Order: sequence, then structure tokens, then C-alpha cells
Amino acid sequence: MASQVLSRPLVTAKWLSEAVRAGRVGPSLRVLDASWYPPQERNARQEFKERHIPGAAFFDIEVCRDQSSPYDFMLPSASHFADYVGRLGVSNNTHVVVYDGDELGTFYAPRAWWMFRVFGHKEVSVLNGGFKNWVKEGHPVTAEVSQPTPAVFKAKLNTGLLKTFEEMIQNVGSLQFQVVDSRPEGRFRGTELDQELEEEIAEKVCSWLAPGSPSPHPAEVNQTESKHRRTGIWSYPWCGEHTLPIISDRIWP
Repeated sequence: MASQVLSRPLVTAKWLSEAVRAGRVGPSLRVLDASWYPPQERNARQEFKERHIPGAAFFDIEVCRDQSSPYDFMLPSASHFADYVGRLGVSNNTHVVVYDGDELGTFYAPRAWWMFRVFGHKEVSVLNGGFKNWVKEGHPVTAEVSQPTPAVFKAKLNTGLLKTFEEMIQNVGSLQFQVVDSRPEGRFRGTELDQELEEEIAEKVCSWLAPGSPSPHPAEVNQTESKHRRTGIWSYPWCGEHTLPIISDRIWP
């Protein structure tokens, strides 16, 4: 097999397939499926059980996060991360290859890659093209779920790869670093909402309009309103004949 620098951000499907055929998946090389999809669209764990790269384990972003936070996918503590990946057979000497099954080829795998990097692990790579390209090139898949031997992983937070909310607020005035918004253009410009957020707001608004429903508390209106993340008027026609405009003159949050 051709040599490849372990800390390289990307590895090819050809390189990984050679490693799989050579039986290298184990304590020195772990393959992790980091797929995540909106629950109403696809079930990442079920799809993993049905087929995945031989020897791979499932990296559950829903589990490996700060469970106490009200926000989605917040970074877990160093001890939580270390315990979780250790149970997946990852040690500080393991080369980790992460991939996902998104139709784009790669979507959540870079998130897992960054999590390893932020906790001090440099030997981590993303599978170029993801599972979609793996299948397209005709490499093997399996439904057999492996049981990796637990390992000891010591995590150390690299604060240089992380910005806090306070630092982001300060940067609005200081412009000390460049911020790049990777969301779709419509969300960046405030012309469209995330589907899950849109459904949540619609459900809340409809509950306010239902016959006999008590009037919402002003704080509840403000909380729902703030989720629009923009200034303007939003109208919701989902509630039968009702249409309720929510007017905001404040910028999120």
C-alpha cells in the first residue's frame, strides 16, 4: 500500500479499501460513521446497521455532545469525549477515519473530524467523497457490527480551535478574526428558515390560535420571535384560515 501521512485531512476510498483488505482496521486504525440526518428524513443509526464500511463503528453525534445544554450539538466536556471515543476503541495512537452517508458526499464527518482535533487528536482524516463515493467505486459494505476493544483516550481541549459566545460578541466590534457563515445563503440573508425550526414555530403559533387557548405570555412570544434571527415580518398560513404575522425590530438573539 502506498504510504500516506496519517494526519492528512483527507484519505481516499482507494487508500481505505486497501487498509480494510489488509486487515489494518483495529487499535491502530479506526473507521467511524458520523452520519446524522433530520429525524423526519433518515435514521442514521439504522442505516449504519444495514450497511457500512467493514470494521466501522458508529459515532453518534447525538450522544457525544453536552447533554445539559439546551442547544443542539454543543461540544461535550473533555472527559465525556475521552470516555465516548475510548469505548469506540480509539486511543491517542489511533489513526481515525471518519465518514458519513449524506447525499452530498460529506456533511457531518468534518464535524467529527474537528471534535477530535479540538480535543488534541491530530491523527484523524475524513474519507474523501464519503460513503456515497465508497459505494460508487464498488468497495465492500457489510451489515456486521464490530465490537471494538475499549481503549484509553486522553483528551485535552485546544482552545485555539474554539471560539466562545463572548469572543464572538467582542469580535463584532473589534473584527479581530474573520467569521465565515457556512449555512445556505437563504438562512444567511434571513429569507428562509430551517425546516425543523419552521415546524416548531408553526406548532407554537397554531397552539396560540386554537379555540379556547389562553393568550401566550409575552415572554413566550419574544422567545418564539427571537428564533427568526432577522428583522422583519413573518406570516404563518399553516393554521387553517388563520394567518399570524410576527413583527420584530430586534436582531437575534
